[in-house]
This record gives sequence, C-alpha cells and structure tokens, in this order.
Amino acid sequence: MAIRTTTIGAYPKPEFLKVSDWFYGNEDGPDTAHPTARYADEIAQLGNQAEKLFVAAAKEVIKDQVEAGIDMPTDGEVRRENYIHYHCRHLDGIDFNQLTEKTLRQGAYQAWLPTIVGEIKARENFLPRDWSVSQALTDSPLKITLPGPMTIGDTVADNYYNDPRKRGAALAQALNAEILALAAAGCKYIQVDEPLFARKTEEALSYGIDHIEQCFYKVPKSVVRTIHICCGYPDQLDNPKYPKAPRKSYFELASAIDNSSIQAVSLEDAHRKNDLGLLELFKNTTVIFGVIAIAKSRIETVDEIQCRLESALQHINPDRIIGAPDCGLGLLGRDLARAKLNNLCEAAQNINI
Repeated sequence: MAIRTTTIGAYPKPEFLKVSDWFYGNEDGPDTAHPTARYADEIAQLGNQAEKLFVAAAKEVIKDQVEAGIDMPTDGEVRRENYIHYHCRHLDGIDFNQLTEKTLRQGAYQAWLPTIVGEIKARENFLPRDWSVSQALTDSPLKITLPGPMTIGDTVADNYYNDPRKRGAALAQALNAEILALAAAGCKYIQVDEPLFARKTEEALSYGIDHIEQCFYKVPKSVVRTIHICCGYPDQLDNPKYPKAPRKSYFELASAIDNSSIQAVSLEDAHRKNDLGLLELFKNTTVIFGVIAIAKSRIETVDEIQCRLESALQHINPDRIIGAPDCGLGLLGRDLARAKLNNLCEAAQNINI
C-alpha cells in the first residue's frame, strides 16, 4: 500500500467558466465592490447554461485530480466565488445586497463582505445535490467542503449577533443541517474549514471546537469528520511577506482536537515547515499533511515530497497520514496545479507501508 492522497478544496476554474472568483482579486476597482458583488448577476446572465458549465467544470477538475492519482478528490469548489460566501448565500439572515468593507485576517487584506442582519438559519439543503452531481462524474469518493462557524463569522460583517459565541452556535446549527443531509445522500468525506483556528487559538479552544462538534452532531459513523486548519491564504502567488498565523498555533490546538470527535485534521507544512514532533500529539486523529505549497510557483520535486513524507512517518503511523496540498489550489492555474499533484501522487506511491 502507498500513502493516501487528497486535495483540500478549491481548484483553478476552467477558462470557459466565466464566473468571478476571489482568487483573482478585485481587478476592476472599488465600484464593483468585489467578486462577491458580481457573482449573482453573472449566474443570472448564464441562465440555463450555468448548470451545464458547472458540471463541465467539475468534470475537468475531477479528471485532473484522478489522473494525477488523488484518492479523495474534491469538486474543485467550481460553483463558488469563494468557499465561504457560496454557503452564506444559502442561509437566512445574511444580506448580499448590503456589503460592508472590513479588514480581514488580522490586517492581511480588505474586502467587501455580506452582512448578518437577522437570525441565521439553514434554508433548503443544496450541497447534497452539488455532491451527487459531481460524484456521478467519478468512481473515486468525492470530498465536500464547508466553511466553519468561526471562519464564516470572520468573513462577514455582523450587525445582528455582535457576540462570536452566539453567532458561531447559530452557524453551527445551520451547518449541521447541511452536513446531515450530505451524509444521508451518501457523502462519506465531509470537511469543515476553520483557518481562523490558527489565528485565534484562544477562541478556538474556548468555543470553536465545541461549535465543530455541533456541526457534526448526530452525523453517522460512516462519515469521516474532517477539519482543515491552514495558517493563512496568501493574497497572490509568490508573495513571501504574507502574514501567516503563528507556528505555535498547531501545538496549542493539537490536544483539544485529538480529544474531540474530529477524525482527520488538515495541516499545512509545505509553505512553512513544522517541527514534526507536532504529529506525535495526534494519538488518534488522522493528519492530512500539506506537502505542496499552494501559493508558490516553484514545483516541488518528487524526491523532496517523498523525503518530507518519510520524515513525517517517523512521528505518526502510516495509516494516519494523508498527503495533500497545504490548502486550495486556485492561485496556481491549471498547469501548475496538475504538475504539483502529479509529483505529490508519485511521491506517495513510492512509499510502501
């Protein structure tokens, strides 16, 4: 057997899918507010062609992943302008007509964000359909991703709750409804993304992990409960100055995660290497280990990926590590993404366990 592999979420959108994407920033100036402001109009303009294009896009990105050798691909999040706001569009209480400018990720960047104006509640389930349409395109088990309560709360403006604990609990309840529906539809791999945990460890330990438990409440044992925690998404390719979360964050979170019902945790290691003693803190939890950088154009060689995975195996059992990119691949473009995934999968195949 070889080391298993997965991707995290986003993949470069095919050129034929003319839908705004946060990966390409706000290129048209402040009057357009942000890709979030344009998304709904773009989908409306596509009309009946929208679904056909989304399916074609999912088919292409899944094919790229499977041909590279990825064991658990995603749909590339091709339907989303970003992974957070797409979900927010399916929740009551969040207004996309009232956008509020806000500084995010401890000053890393600014954006115009939808605004919480009332009680957050789930509407009719939407991800089961997204998953089933994409799962029909491959025999490989398809993973679906959702934004976590704390990360949603940091990526919207809040004019209603003004209390992160209450807001997070409401979001967790809404996310739980979607996750239960996904599980009932047959989705086995469900991942909640909480990069904010790495930047706000005190809040994550105080209530964030409890909210993740709420997200997965009553989810059947057949589902692999997964959480993704990166240390910060660069705003552009090859930007070494992007502010990352502290290196110590993973160490501060590890024990609480390992003692929770979370079964797999995704951690970045390629952009910035960790002390691999970190892996020893996960006694029960599978680690999805980032070994390819998602915001560097340099392509990691097969040998260096294999060497890092083999080093990691000195600290964790081989059945509890999965090779992956650090985060989503949207910044790379298709050619770089495929080249990096090819090398990841070759390296994983070279390791016999």
